[in-house]
Amino acid sequence: MLPDVSGTEVRRAEAGRAETPTVSPATLRRLGLESGDLAAACLVAMEEHQPWFAALPADQRAAVLLVTQTGFANFVAWLGERGETIRLTAEAFRIAPRDLARRLSLRQTVDLVRIATDVFERHLPPLAADEAEQRVLVESILRFGREIAFAAATVYAGAAETRGAWDARQEALVVDAVVRGETDDALVSRASALGWDPAAAVRVVVGSPTADAPDEPRELRREAGRAGRSILVGVQGSRLVVLVSEAGEAGGSIGRLVDGFGPGPVVVGPVAPDLAAAHDSARAALAGLRAAPGWPDAPRPVGADDLLPERALSGDPAAPRRLVDACVTPLEAAGGELLRTLAVYLEGGGALESCARALFVHPNTVRYRLRRVSDLTGRNPTDPRDALVLRTALVVGRLDADPAPDSDP
Repeated sequence: MLPDVSGTEVRRAEAGRAETPTVSPATLRRLGLESGDLAAACLVAMEEHQPWFAALPADQRAAVLLVTQTGFANFVAWLGERGETIRLTAEAFRIAPRDLARRLSLRQTVDLVRIATDVFERHLPPLAADEAEQRVLVESILRFGREIAFAAATVYAGAAETRGAWDARQEALVVDAVVRGETDDALVSRASALGWDPAAAVRVVVGSPTADAPDEPRELRREAGRAGRSILVGVQGSRLVVLVSEAGEAGGSIGRLVDGFGPGPVVVGPVAPDLAAAHDSARAALAGLRAAPGWPDAPRPVGADDLLPERALSGDPAAPRRLVDACVTPLEAAGGELLRTLAVYLEGGGALESCARALFVHPNTVRYRLRRVSDLTGRNPTDPRDALVLRTALVVGRLDADPAPDSDP
């Protein structure tokens, strides 16, 4: 239950505030005259207690001196208006050069504020007219020092938000440049500013963003950190494009990143040797994303090259050539009857005995040749999905070898 505050108690509280000891105008004048010496004493103490401070450039030490002088002037102004809220503390940091917040960490700034507070505690009480003023000065120094620390934290929080927004824009520009194939020196520079190694191997992973945080996939970043991978993220409308560095031996599987995507297919592009070549991986991944509905039972994530038949049917101009290079060219280079055996086997419905009869060979010979096809292409003709890939490659290879005649008279 809330206490009952009577009108008498309110009047007592107001009277107590009115009787709060204040600093006389003469003491305020003495404090104002000491501002320059106090600021210089603060800089001497900072150099003694913080070795890194002495290593700062002269202009940045001068900026710290200016901030200290402004803070002390605000302190003296507040002492003359003890009934007012402390509202001048942040002003001490607004007049500092913008790069000072980038050069000094928040911890370093708090250390400097603590040193300045200690100097004030030693030098200001002797300037008081009596013991009552000394108590007021000590209490005010502690309160003002706390407010200065909070003001510094506010300034650094604002700088961090600005930096975060700048990083997000830079990150989106890098991802967009990779998608569009504009891999120039500006791309490398932007990626380097974000901490990305432009020489690192990279994959491009695409899917849909999550519904709860479409603009900032936090779960995706957490999973990438756990997997020991660096990522650059770009949300482009209804698709999420992620550049993922190739992890070392201790790195986690790229499949761990799937939880950071929204519903629907997630397609992984082939490995690119560096950021400058990442456009090929992005193009393949995006083509795979467009073709993914053609394979409803595809795993999640699925490799872009595993969707080559669907990509070829959806009009991806690069897919037919990749199919031929992966499945037909190795069989042609091996010579013999491997290519013909594969064609007869697939077009005969995968019946081993009928294939052997059509080729006038023993069924064991067909088995041997099919194993050789699997070794050379990485696709097992007896597996339904691999059989589809191989048969599509055969059709594409025939179309390339025997283009349609010109229909013009």
